[in-house]
Amino acid sequence: MQYMLMIYSEDGSGPQPETPEFGEMMQGYGAFTEEVRGNGVMLHGDPLQPVSTATTVRVRDGAVHTTDGPFAETKETLGGFYILECENLDEAIAYAGKIPGAKHGSIEVRPIMVFE
Repeated sequence: MQYMLMIYSEDGSGPQPETPEFGEMMQGYGAFTEEVRGNGVMLHGDPLQPVSTATTVRVRDGAVHTTDGPFAETKETLGGFYILECENLDEAIAYAGKIPGAKHGSIEVRPIMVFE
């Protein structure tokens, strides 16, 4: 089963760039990525640009409307993701608990719908 592990955090939370703690966190992400690749469960994963670069698109009455920023006002925003092929939800949750961002944000684990 495929699962998307979405990494959420509040802007400014967690280790800040150019600090030793940030370097340690990035090493943790590197180690995690190598682990899931080495275990053959990683299908894809990437960090995202800051939420300030987002554009939301809506179509209303046939017209396309764009808004700068995310869809909803929220403190935690999506910062990156992994897509893993896991045996079950328990395995996906175990991997989610190893993602460094879980220490200062949250990881949403969601099964990917497969159309046959």
